[in-house]
Amino acid sequence: MYGLWIVLGLLVLAAIWMIGSYNKMVMLRQNVRESWSAIETELRRRYDLIPNLVETVKGYAIHEKSTLEEVIRARNSAVSTVGMPDAQNAANTVLSGALTKLVALSEAYPDLKANENFNQLQKELAETETRISQARRFYNANVRELNASVESFPTVLIATSFGFRAQPYFGIEDPAAFDSPSINFGNKQIESPPTITLNTSVKQEEKEKST
Repeated sequence: MYGLWIVLGLLVLAAIWMIGSYNKMVMLRQNVRESWSAIETELRRRYDLIPNLVETVKGYAIHEKSTLEEVIRARNSAVSTVGMPDAQNAANTVLSGALTKLVALSEAYPDLKANENFNQLQKELAETETRISQARRFYNANVRELNASVESFPTVLIATSFGFRAQPYFGIEDPAAFDSPSINFGNKQIESPPTITLNTSVKQEEKEKST
């Protein structure tokens, strides 16, 4: 009889542990989903701004057809991957490269560089990139916490059975690297989110005002 009570006690403890672990992983998974939603909100804003930027550039750099078409293709490809972090990551890397080329055209076209609408669009995109970077950090932190729970012992014993899976990071190849990468514009090096920072002139003006 004493042995039976011990077995029952262990079963109760195991049940309590399973319930607690399950509820914790549900909460962590929900945090990941909510933080990914925040990233997608900013990515959609980015996608909506790009056509306007392309149209503005087209008015001054009509001979740069291949660059303009490359940006539109990359943008449309990224839009088609909405809801898929892995695919979004790859598509936005391509889009970042295309946008870098597009923005660099302003150096060859002084009238474009001085265009108020072009500068405003760059500013809006730069602000969006900052918000993407902030949302990305929050998302990756939540992913790291969920993955640690899913892959660690002893919760790994029940995670798969209940449908919990490790989630992909966004915007970084190394999960341990949470700092923004850098992208070069000519001789300038600019800190950026997983995509790019677009308006260097606006950031410089803001810096000068603050000093």
